[in-house]
Amino acid sequence: MAKNIFTIEGKVALVTGASRGIGASVAKQLAELGATVAISYTANAEKAGRIVADIEAAGGKAAAFQADQAEEAQVQQLVRDVVRTFGKLDILVNNAGVFETGSIVDTTDTSRFDRQVAINFGGVVAGIRAASRVMGEGGRIVSMSSGLAALAGGPGMADYIATKAAIEGYTKGAARELGPRGITANVIRVGSVNTDMNPEDGPFSDWQKGANALGRFARTEEIAALVAFLVSPAASFVNGAILSADAAYSA
Repeated sequence: MAKNIFTIEGKVALVTGASRGIGASVAKQLAELGATVAISYTANAEKAGRIVADIEAAGGKAAAFQADQAEEAQVQQLVRDVVRTFGKLDILVNNAGVFETGSIVDTTDTSRFDRQVAINFGGVVAGIRAASRVMGEGGRIVSMSSGLAALAGGPGMADYIATKAAIEGYTKGAARELGPRGITANVIRVGSVNTDMNPEDGPFSDWQKGANALGRFARTEEIAALVAFLVSPAASFVNGAILSADAAYSA
């Protein structure tokens, strides 16, 4: 029988911001492929608990951990808690993020910008640093960016775009530094995905559908499938890559 090059049986994965949306689908997909999954959440313990229950009901193993991705100390503690609970960490999926708009000219209160940077970029950096200290050969790091990092969709999004572009640059550097240890780091540029934060029937959905070549929103499971590939043995030579899952929005 041929070896399944997509299995991650026996691996321990941490998916941040996984109580809903893309993160929840990623957690379920990785558990289905054999990983023990830790999910993090900021505030909604009930939703996180339901994701854990869903995974366990399907025969998987999972646990939820509270952590604010804007706080470096909490991210470091999150990684320590995962290792203490499951004995190791093999896979990190940096999914947690926020989306804030704001005018370059008119914005005077930068508190929302500061928190967006702290979560979207600072949380990713803290996660990569902490995880890389405990990962061994075959470690996998995947971080979520946006098609907007390649092609700005309109005004008011410069702050958000900057955080995603920063993730891409940092990941390239991490791939170079961690590669000799057998740890890969890659980025997924995500397009319009049907979630409660950005529903496919929302006020800006028609524009988003018209901006990509497939004319629709992605399902969260479609993003999870690409994550599953990147963390599997099948992607062992993929490192420092920026892969688009945006239906050619950024093409």
